Amino acid sequence: MRILITGGTGLIGTPLVQRLVARSDKVTVLSRSPQKVYSHFCKAVECWTSLQDKQNLNQFDAVINLAGEPIAEKRWSDEQKKILCESRWVITQRLTELIAASDTPPHTFLSGSAVGYYGDQGQAVVDEFEQPHDEFTHYLCQHWEALAQNAESPATRVCILRTGVVMSLNGGALAKVLPIFKMGAGGPIGHGKQFMPWIHIDDMVNAICFLLDNHSLSGPFNMTAPYPVHNDQFSAILGEVINRPAFIRTPAFAIKAILGEAAALVLGGQQAIPKRLEEAGFQFEYIELKIALEDLFKTQ
Repeated sequence: MRILITGGTGLIGTPLVQRLVARSDKVTVLSRSPQKVYSHFCKAVECWTSLQDKQNLNQFDAVINLAGEPIAEKRWSDEQKKILCESRWVITQRLTELIAASDTPPHTFLSGSAVGYYGDQGQAVVDEFEQPHDEFTHYLCQHWEALAQNAESPATRVCILRTGVVMSLNGGALAKVLPIFKMGAGGPIGHGKQFMPWIHIDDMVNAICFLLDNHSLSGPFNMTAPYPVHNDQFSAILGEVINRPAFIRTPAFAIKAILGEAAALVLGGQQAIPKRLEEAGFQFEYIELKIALEDLFKTQ
């Protein structure tokens, strides 16, 4: 299969490209840094630096869109919100335009989103049909998804990847909190009962490949493990796995003082379940958080 990937050197993109190359797909990575692409993948992939000079995507069978500014790196000033939105919206709009301009368009368009689409759902069980709360993360994801859905046609199916917290030691939330937990200073955040929908990086890559290969599937999919956990459960399990105490609670007011509005990312949550993935027949390797973390740390 001939595949174009944006965000191909990111947390999810890197192992995904490696998997696709290993199964003999022909991969093109869109990146402003060819040196970074080739340092990750040598010459196993082609690199494009821009879409602006492209007229169509006739040469591709599928497009996987994972690009976007990390959402939790900075406080959500008005300028940062604009950056977060445009880093997702602009490239998705351009991909949709190129797909529409193609005489033989890609048959598959997989486009990123996040469980933040739903907003803070408290203790409710959240499948793909849950009504969202009107928060910034929903505003960002809803328009992102709508732009991608514009590529839907009789020739092109669209799958939306509503991703939870990806468990990996190579970046993301786990890598960010791990130094604190290793010092014995980790613990729950706020009241600790906010749900944390998570997914092992291997299952994330497997699920993307599953959607890529199953041409009857389209629409939104929660890319999360079947059993989300409360934040205090996550803290206790991580502490147990790395053999460190994990009882130092960070109060909500401190998180709000540090992150501002972005504190909603960790003080709120969603009990998101992968209903549509499981109904389609996808088999998770890691359904329990402890087993997932033990797998990640087995070589540490």
